[in-house]
Amino acid sequence: MPAAPADLPTLLERARGRAVLIVGDLMLDHFVIGRVERISPEAPVPVVQFDHEEYRLGGAANVAHNVAALGGRVEIAGLVGSDEPATRLLADLARIGIDTASIVTDPSRCTTRKLRVVTTRNQQVARVDYECDREITGPLEDVMLRKVHEAVARAAIVLISDYQKGTVTRRVAARAIESARAAGIPSLIDPKVPHIDYYAGASLITPNHHEAEAITLMRIRNAEDARGAAERFRERARCESVLITRGEHGMWLLGPDGEFDLPAETREVSDVTGAGDTVIATIALGLAAGGTLQDAARLANRAAGLAVSRFGPTAITAEELRTSL
Repeated sequence: MPAAPADLPTLLERARGRAVLIVGDLMLDHFVIGRVERISPEAPVPVVQFDHEEYRLGGAANVAHNVAALGGRVEIAGLVGSDEPATRLLADLARIGIDTASIVTDPSRCTTRKLRVVTTRNQQVARVDYECDREITGPLEDVMLRKVHEAVARAAIVLISDYQKGTVTRRVAARAIESARAAGIPSLIDPKVPHIDYYAGASLITPNHHEAEAITLMRIRNAEDARGAAERFRERARCESVLITRGEHGMWLLGPDGEFDLPAETREVSDVTGAGDTVIATIALGLAAGGTLQDAARLANRAAGLAVSRFGPTAITAEELRTSL
């Protein structure tokens, strides 16, 4: 019989200081924000009058930011180029106390940067991606494998944040999962569909419903569909547990203690960008604190409700989550 639900504020308090290793694709989100008052005479596009710009941590770096904001201790392994965005990204990570010793510099690639042109009403006009998504190989991959293996020994949980930008190769994923298993700690994956075969043996994979549909070839329209898709996903991915995030419909969890339908927290949705990062970061800390998978998912469900009420990738703080509980 499943254990009784834990006291979530207590679980959040126990998560403070727990060590999380994040392996994944680092990004910098760059927002150029301005006012739109007319259409260009040169083409049918809006003219954005510049007001200001913002930089935020994105991809695996946003996951790390979320873990740190919730009180966790974070080490991150990933790739950057030898450029100005890398300097900014590393400085921002260091400023919030994230250990960057396992980040590898590849001078042959640019640091992944997503430039979004946005109006002052938070309407996105255009996006420009600066990226090199080829997978690392040779000596660079060997360095990453070594850093990941060494960092696992310092962690209470391993989290792979895969955005398919070159960091998470088959060998890197396998090393992270195998090292976590040898250390007796969980491994969590935020997946990409083309890499599904990389994740065999993981403790938990957290696809959104689009990813789950693509991998299982099943439509997910209701809880019963989610149940079937989660079971097929687990078989296909060869993992222990599956959490399907379903946007406004909440989450479906298939874990060792059974199946659970977690309704979404009722909030006004501003932007779902980065909500998946918040979910997996919160689950990681909940598990690292000794909570059950169900309790960690309940905590993550509440954090996701806060994240989608804001524009762009964001980090929910422990105090904000505690207040909402």
